Amino acid sequence: MARRYFVRAADVPAYQPANHSGTTNRRLIGPETVGAKNVEVVLGVIQKNEGAAPHAHPGMEQVCYLLEGRALAEIDGERCELGPGDSCFFPAGKMHKFTAISDEPVKVLVIYSPPYGESPERVVRPK
Repeated sequence: MARRYFVRAADVPAYQPANHSGTTNRRLIGPETVGAKNVEVVLGVIQKNEGAAPHAHPGMEQVCYLLEGRALAEIDGERCELGPGDSCFFPAGKMHKFTAISDEPVKVLVIYSPPYGESPERVVRPK
């Protein structure tokens, strides 16, 4: 895909991320789409009772912003139900989990800094 400044979700290939179930992502902003070096934006669609299993990203911060549906975010012993317009922050290296709980699919923007690129070596799972 040629680099550009404007990205339409329909023009970006979908993929199923590792360590997730019932999830389809589209990497909207990143090195391969617009040449971004310090941030990545992913559009995720998650089916009910599915999502990210517990994991952490060493050296990488993550923000989730809910567009549609309801989800349960868990981090560091805290749990919060999120709806449209709500967001959560996962600090670098902190174990977290994200699960869709609404009947309709959850649509969420996920922002990583620095870019994640779904590199398996950048994920830590519980022991």
